[in-house]
Amino acid sequence: MSSILTNTSAMNALQTLNNINKQLDETQSRISSGLKISSGKDNAAYYSISETMSSDSSMYKAIDEALTLQMNSVSTARLGAETVQDLATEFAERVAFAQGGTAETRADVQAELDSLIASISTTISQSSFNGDSLVDGSGTVTVVTGISRSSTGSISTTTITFNEQDLGAIMSTLASIDLTAASTTALMEVALQTAESALNAAIASATALGIAETAIETQKEFLGTLTDNLDSGVGSMVDADMEEEAARLQSLQVQQQLATQSLSIANSNPQNILSLFQ
Repeated sequence: MSSILTNTSAMNALQTLNNINKQLDETQSRISSGLKISSGKDNAAYYSISETMSSDSSMYKAIDEALTLQMNSVSTARLGAETVQDLATEFAERVAFAQGGTAETRADVQAELDSLIASISTTISQSSFNGDSLVDGSGTVTVVTGISRSSTGSISTTTITFNEQDLGAIMSTLASIDLTAASTTALMEVALQTAESALNAAIASATALGIAETAIETQKEFLGTLTDNLDSGVGSMVDADMEEEAARLQSLQVQQQLATQSLSIANSNPQNILSLFQ
């Protein structure tokens, strides 16, 4: 039955065209944004998961930046400790050389030791990064290394700790040695034992700071890999497949043209009714 009041064919064609236009708009939006999921209405589950992962990735990157600063501080302190270790080694060698020497020899060596003490003092004062020194105290340093989420979604931080190193105490120990006042063999042996003890302390400090630096560096490498994996996981969920979208765009454009022609044909059908009354 033909009707001039209700054009079912045109209604169906218009509905089809509107549906195609909606899909075309969505495809063009994905192509322009590069995202197949840009809001909760696209896919609520994926959107929620991806936003949480993106948030974690951002926090890890911020923590990684903070770790870079901390690692630089530790690296500077470790370099200072190793330099003090080298100077303490030289110090102990000069004390050993003075064993059994004359008073004149001890006086000459003492002048060398005083110069080494001055070098150690300069090294300690320069072993700071951005005003942060880890070689003039004995406190504990806590470094945030990451975050952890529980099964309920609550978040907490993970940390590592290491001790500051008191190179000043090592310097004071070495500075207490006065070869010019050591007039018997026993006192010279004490001076050598004291120098050796200070050297061992310097080695322990350099080792401890080296361990801390390695731990931070390892954590930074892990965070770098972790954020890459998180970003990749987010991308696999929300990024648009541009090859697929390009193919879909061409297909929808063809469908749009055909639907437009179909609507035009359907709209012309009432005109055919006029021929019935001629």
